[in-house]
Amino acid sequence: MNLLLIRLIIFAVLFFAGLKLYRMYREWKRDRDADEQDTTAGNPMVRCAWCKVHLPESDALREKGEWFCSSDHRDKYLAEDTSEK
Repeated sequence: MNLLLIRLIIFAVLFFAGLKLYRMYREWKRDRDADEQDTTAGNPMVRCAWCKVHLPESDALREKGEWFCSSDHRDKYLAEDTSEK
């Protein structure tokens, strides 16, 4: 009888631990999917005029109608643009 009770307790502990792990995984996956949707939905992509890399508009810099990925690329592009004129 003691052995049966011990097995039942071990089974119950393993069942609830597995249930807890499953719930944690499901919540993690839901949060990850929500983060992926937030980064792509409603955030248009623009191209850096200097290096032609695409990046989200919220992360880009705009100067004289052109988009740039960094201030360094903006400065290089503007310096090259003024030297050509």
